[in-house]
Amino acid sequence: MGVFGQLIAALDAEGAGALVTLTGVSGSSPREAGARMVVRPSGAFHGTIGGGVLEWEALAEARRALARGRGAAVRRRVLLGPHLGQCCGGRVDWLIETFDLSDLDDLRRFTEAERAGPFATRAHLGEDGRMLRRLGDAAQAAAGEPIVAEADGELRESFDEARAPVLLFGAGHVGRALVLALAPLPFDLRWIDSRPEAFPARAPPNARMIAAVDPTAELAAAPDGALIVVMTHSHPLDLTIVAAALTAQRFGYVGLIGSATKRARFLSQMRAAGLSEAALAGLTCPIGVAGIDGKEPAVIAAAVAAQLLMLRRLRNHGRREP
Repeated sequence: MGVFGQLIAALDAEGAGALVTLTGVSGSSPREAGARMVVRPSGAFHGTIGGGVLEWEALAEARRALARGRGAAVRRRVLLGPHLGQCCGGRVDWLIETFDLSDLDDLRRFTEAERAGPFATRAHLGEDGRMLRRLGDAAQAAAGEPIVAEADGELRESFDEARAPVLLFGAGHVGRALVLALAPLPFDLRWIDSRPEAFPARAPPNARMIAAVDPTAELAAAPDGALIVVMTHSHPLDLTIVAAALTAQRFGYVGLIGSATKRARFLSQMRAAGLSEAALAGLTCPIGVAGIDGKEPAVIAAAVAAQLLMLRRLRNHGRREP
């Protein structure tokens, strides 16, 4: 759920909500410009602007603003050393906006934009001291800048950072653990298995469960550059999916769970089937960042999630894995 969806949830539950946004940072700071946090009157919150004393102060300020009722935006410049006694030495500018049920129509409009994918807004301070926000253009959304403060005081914001597409084949123990590990991270996940009963009753919002009679056929609709992770219940099915993904030579990652022995066996079988060495070079097996020991599903999932985050960063910068 995005920022505006969280605000609507706060209004539904408690009648009001606040949005804390870091509009600017300099020097060392715990989070980047554009970090956001939604705060409820009760003190419950979603998101983070960096934790520690900075976040504690922002939470307290947001709750004070909510206690005053819907009103003007609150701006503050915080020097992390002199003001908060933190050793970071940086500076943070925050903006706190409050919302109540009268804002539902606007919030629903932005929530619809969130559901459609990354989008941008432009905002300026109105006569009543509240931020007036409107949708920006597609080029601004594609630029990927979290927040830019212009000379005239207008804020350009980007919401819902670009998510990397992942196709996860397999709903076993490790598959379930990986879905949970990826739930709060910037990925759009298609979770595929031929066994409908293998899926849990519910999946995280960024995961879609696909019960496919022919899992391999799901590759055809995958976007170029998608990250493919294979961990089905069947080695023959693993081989079929991996061979098809490598043959396509259009994916950013083809990862196969298993040992070095499994990798050698699969490469031998695919080589005998006529796959080129260039295609075979695209196989990652074992999967996950090196140096994380343990075969427990949650440990494997953590190592794979870290690897996918690294790949996403390379993908967003227009490079492939070195």
